[in-house]
Parts: sequence; C-alpha cells; structure tokens
Amino acid sequence: MGWSFKVGRLAGIDIFVHFTFLILLGWIAFAGFVGTGSLAVAATSVLLVCTVFGIVVLHELGHAMAARYYGIPTRDITLLPIGGVARLERMPEKPVQELVVALAGPAVNVVLAAIFFVLGSFQGWDDVEGAMSIGGSIVQQLFLVNVFLVLFNMLPAFPMDGGRVLRALLSMRLGHLRATQLAASVGRGMAILIGVFGLVSLNFMLVLIAIFVWIGAGEERAAVQARAGLAGTPVHAVMLRRFVTVDPDDTLGAVADYMRRGYQQDFPVVVGGRIVGLLTGNDLLYAMSEYGTDTRVFQVMRRDFPAVGPEEPVEHGLQILGEGYPVVPVIHYGRLVGLLTAENVTRFMWVRRGGRWDSPSDSGHGRYAGSRA
Repeated sequence: MGWSFKVGRLAGIDIFVHFTFLILLGWIAFAGFVGTGSLAVAATSVLLVCTVFGIVVLHELGHAMAARYYGIPTRDITLLPIGGVARLERMPEKPVQELVVALAGPAVNVVLAAIFFVLGSFQGWDDVEGAMSIGGSIVQQLFLVNVFLVLFNMLPAFPMDGGRVLRALLSMRLGHLRATQLAASVGRGMAILIGVFGLVSLNFMLVLIAIFVWIGAGEERAAVQARAGLAGTPVHAVMLRRFVTVDPDDTLGAVADYMRRGYQQDFPVVVGGRIVGLLTGNDLLYAMSEYGTDTRVFQVMRRDFPAVGPEEPVEHGLQILGEGYPVVPVIHYGRLVGLLTAENVTRFMWVRRGGRWDSPSDSGHGRYAGSRA
C-alpha cells in the first residue's frame, strides 16, 4: 500500500504502517499535553494507542493464520488510522473457508478480552457490569477495546468481518456472486447509517469509516462481478496483441521516446521473438533519474517475472496483476505472443457488457479490512 513503511515482520508476514498513523499519534500526544499540561499523560495516551494497534495486528494475524491453514498466503498487514488491513493473495474459494477466516480475527479479540477479564479479576472486578464501566485501569480499558472490536467488526458492513460472515452464509444457499451483491448492498446501507450517526454526533472518524465501507463494498462487488463475467475466458481472448518491444541494447532515452509517442507504459525486452526481460514504466523513470538516459535497457530490466500461456484462464493473469505486476507477458512455446494488462481486461469487460463499466481492479487478491480501532 502506498505511503507505508515497514516496521517489522511477524509469523513471516511483513507489517507496515501508513504515514497517516503517525499523524494520528502526533495529534493524540498534542491533545493529551494541551488538555492536561502533562508530558506523562501525553506519553501514556500514545502508549495506549500503540497497544490498541498491537491488538489490531493480532486481529489481522488471526485472519492470516486461518487463511494460511487453507493454503492462502498473506502479502502483508498495514496499519491505518481507522484500523488494519491484511492483504491475502486470494480470497477463500469455499464459503466455509471464508467463514472461518472471517471469524478468526474477532476470535482473537474474544480470547484477549477473556485474558484481560481474568487479569482484571485480580484488581477487584466483581462482575461483567463492573468491567464494562468506562475510565478504569489500563487492563480494564484494554478489555473494553477488545469487546468493542468484536462488536464493531461483526456488524454486517461488508467488507468488514461481519459482512464477510454474512456473504459466506449467503453463499451456501445463493452462490458467491449473488451473495456478494446482497452483502455489498447491506454494507452500503450500514455505511449510510454509520455516516449519518457520525455527522450527527460530530464523530468524523465514523464518517471516514463509513466512506471506507461504502467504497470497499462497491469495489468488492465490482471485482466479483468481473471475475464471474470472465469465468472460462482464455487469456488469448483478452490479451493485447499489438505492442512495442525493445532491445536489450536500447537506451532508456529511446524507450522514453516510445512511451511519449504512444499509450504503452511497460515494455517487454525481446531478442529473436523470445522475451528476455521486462522494463516497467516505473522502473524506466527511476533508472533514468538515477543513471541517466544513456543507460542500456539490459542494465535495469527485470529478468525474473511471471508469465501466462494463451490458453490459461484469464483469472490466473488477473491474480498476477493483483500481486502488483503492471503487465503479464503471454508466452506460447517460448515466444512472446501478447501482453495482459488490467486496462485491457477492463476494456474487454466494458465492451462485453455493452458499455457498462465494471472494473476488475484488485480482483487478484483479497483484503480483510477489519479491526477498526
């Protein structure tokens, strides 16, 4: 995710923090100091927020471990001011699997809440009512945080955990496409309610969450509809057949001229009809700024890249595109015969649906965007 930086690695999964999270910490520290005049209070507030987001990481790790059990790796976990996002390589295929993965995150919070409740019993908590009172000790606040995360994430606001649970249950009877459409509609309805409540109560964090839910529900519905529309379609029906190739000895300046004169941004590097490398638009611009326009293509091109065959299902190519590759070469008996790009797939879907826009963006992997903080 853009504007994020890596802070560590847990269970083989990279943990990133979005830069806006630092703004949140700065604001909390400033508000704590201005409100009390105490650096200790400000530091305690920041420490509590960091602890809460540590709990968010564990929540997302619950999703990741459940997905790993079904053979689905997790690309990374990113912390945002409104919570965490675990990016799975792909979504679970079976409704039962999606149900387990969706429930795994809240299950972590249930366990943590139980642990903090037991710890709180040593502080004199007599019952649950006492534990639920606001303004207690750190242990009590962390207990309440976990209870809140369970309740909030289980709201049927797709694409949050509750929405995914709803889709998994609906999929058992209605199929994945229809279940996604219904869950997305429910999610957008919840987004409206959350947004209205946020505006009335002047809680702009709820307004941000409502916007996130509204956009996320729409994107998920579009992605699933695109996959359904592409089911059974081979790569050769979608791939780009007319494109520019470059030679390993071409200069970066010459390739940049190709880019300026046409629409193509990424270039296969070809020798005798066989692809030997890939020069993406981002790599080209970075290399020119670092090494100059006289640098040769072979010095900066990617030599390791995925490819697909023309008879493979286009869903496979979409999965690769969803992993961050801007273009996927199509190779037939060792020779380059086409290119697969997200734009070309989108154009194919647009034409096939008679001009109705259904973007397949982000359809190659899944996000478990739960654990709002």
